[in-house]
Amino acid sequence: MSSNEQITVAQLSRLVGRPDAPAIIDVRIDEDFAADPVLLPTATRRDYRAVADWASDYADQQQVIVVCHRGLKLSEGVAAWLRQAGIAAESLEGGHLAWRQAGGLTVLPAHLPPAGPSGGSVWVTRARPKIDRIACPWLIRRFVDRKAVFLFVAATEVEAVAERFGATPFDVEGVFWSHRGPRCTFDVMIEEFGLASPALDRLARIVRAADTATLDAEPQAAGLLAASLGLSRMFKHDLEQLDAGMLLYDAFYRWCRDASEETHNWPSARPVSEPRS
Repeated sequence: MSSNEQITVAQLSRLVGRPDAPAIIDVRIDEDFAADPVLLPTATRRDYRAVADWASDYADQQQVIVVCHRGLKLSEGVAAWLRQAGIAAESLEGGHLAWRQAGGLTVLPAHLPPAGPSGGSVWVTRARPKIDRIACPWLIRRFVDRKAVFLFVAATEVEAVAERFGATPFDVEGVFWSHRGPRCTFDVMIEEFGLASPALDRLARIVRAADTATLDAEPQAAGLLAASLGLSRMFKHDLEQLDAGMLLYDAFYRWCRDASEETHNWPSARPVSEPRS
């Protein structure tokens, strides 16, 4: 009989991509990971045998989900150990295998840069971001690496900062993470991280239209551009703008995922009453 401290695939899939999404820990053994080398969004791999050593890393998390191959002994045991350490932890019912069978979104970690001193990957790009340079950090933090660090520097110094500080450059010319033909950097990240999904694909079309001045391609692109330019005028510091922009992309993503069919019409049209004789 399964534990009552579990979350279903359907429940977890509704939380993925949200700002309050749980931390996900993948405790599959190396052989199982090698057979299917993808991760659930933002998941980090941990050795179940060393849970006593790394459990405290999750002390500040409101919710933790533990994933093993089938949702049995490894995830049950690790989640139980985390709970006894005071951490709200659940295991994923059916494990990684059930997530894959349900068509859940996964991440290809092969291109993810190594963790920096803060525990997350380090990225660098040009200062004064507008579209792509906000959209890409949002995508990374919400679906790839929750602890990712972003450095905004003068355009002329991106390459040197990347070299000196072990950062990965993006959205500049001549680097891996940049525009490719008509596609913007956001498109490239979705492709390279294997994040294609109906909601993210729709958001990518909006981002591309706003970022490449093809506003007629998507009705929402003009609104995204206007909001992005407004944010760039509101904040002097790029990291403050990034924080505000994260909420903007959260809203656009949820619209793409859940609300694109909803309309708003108020006051509703009412027939004109005939005057009384």
